[in-house]
Amino acid sequence: MSDFDVIVVGGGFTGLWTAYHLKREQPDAKVGLIESHRIGHGPSGRNGGFVDALWVSFARLVDRYGQEPALEVARASEQSVIQIGGFLEEHEVDAWYRPSGYLNVSTAPSFDGRWEKNLNAMRAAGIVDGPRELTAAEVQAICASPAFRGGVHYGAAASVQPARLGFGIRDAIEGLGVELFEHSPVVRIDDSGPEISVFTREGRARADRLVLANGPALAGSGSPLRQNVTLASSHMVITEPVPDVIDQLGWSGGEVISDCRALLSYFRTTPDGRIAFGWGGGRIVAGSRRFGLAEVDSEIVSGVIEGLRRYFPMLADRRIEYAWGGPIDASAAHLPHVVRLPSDRAFAAFGYTGNGVGPSQMVGRSLAALALGRQDRYSSLAIVESSDALTKVPPEPFRWVGGAVIREAIGRKEEAQMDGRRPDPISSGIARIPELIGFHI
Repeated sequence: MSDFDVIVVGGGFTGLWTAYHLKREQPDAKVGLIESHRIGHGPSGRNGGFVDALWVSFARLVDRYGQEPALEVARASEQSVIQIGGFLEEHEVDAWYRPSGYLNVSTAPSFDGRWEKNLNAMRAAGIVDGPRELTAAEVQAICASPAFRGGVHYGAAASVQPARLGFGIRDAIEGLGVELFEHSPVVRIDDSGPEISVFTREGRARADRLVLANGPALAGSGSPLRQNVTLASSHMVITEPVPDVIDQLGWSGGEVISDCRALLSYFRTTPDGRIAFGWGGGRIVAGSRRFGLAEVDSEIVSGVIEGLRRYFPMLADRRIEYAWGGPIDASAAHLPHVVRLPSDRAFAAFGYTGNGVGPSQMVGRSLAALALGRQDRYSSLAIVESSDALTKVPPEPFRWVGGAVIREAIGRKEEAQMDGRRPDPISSGIARIPELIGFHI
């Protein structure tokens, strides 16, 4: 007899939401959640706190799945933003949830109109009352950074304090009866017998169904998805309270903002008057070696601070109080995937590529439906695929070496564009490689 009906491996947002929806849908199901460290403390609890829908990736969704399936995924992801707010209200979790919208801005002439392909795909699908294209003056009215030009505003977005959200879901699933196992790294999984066996250093657990929700670890050598996942680090800093600067900027609406660079910067305000600023230009991670520089890289942190003060020069003499980082699991399509593994009793999810806080709740619903064997809207979303339908990434060490070279070239090109210089032809050529081979950065 199995110890559990379903074992969930991974205590980030995907695993937490999966366990939550498993117990909400089937309260008598025996569910165990295994996490290698502290539940909610990994990348899920330490990100930028953007609760976005997938409208920002709509053109990519259409390219991969077609217009109607893309619409269904995008609409479900928009509802996910609202459903997260509903969860917080129902469970009385103060995670600083603020439905404020998302602003994508150009910060140099080379980036003007980067959003046009996405908006055209939305218009072609009949979405005409969602995003609003903004002039430079309209952007300045929202946040008066001297670097900001035109932009586009997506309404289906919110901000949140991610650790508060993660710990809130943890408390909720514990209350529903999910058995939690923290500080229990999984060392082996055996899917060959009548039951799935999950081995940790402390022992073995058995289950009828398995959900792999440990995104970064899926890039490791023992993972069935190691040929589909890459990792890169993203770092953030946060200022001392600067309410005077926020007032000076006119940034009173709490909008979450990013620039249009491939190695994007992203930033938001906090309820206590700080500015949190992140940069996705960290290093490529070799395999699944998630620690060390993937967590805190002083050189990258210096670049993040430089970017913060470039966009907000009035912060030049203000104190930076904290800095942190973490790995981002990316797919070649730059989209999240929910995967049916070959045994059809194990499932996985990965590939949020920096936009996981909002979609992870939707993905948790999909994984719960699959693990319970239910056919519903979420188990039928286009992002639910078999593993052989996924685009492969190069094996190591080529993934690490090639990825590092390409990201450095993109960084040099974008820095030149930010400074109004012509990028050197070698960097421009290397930066085009992902586009030429069908990858998204």
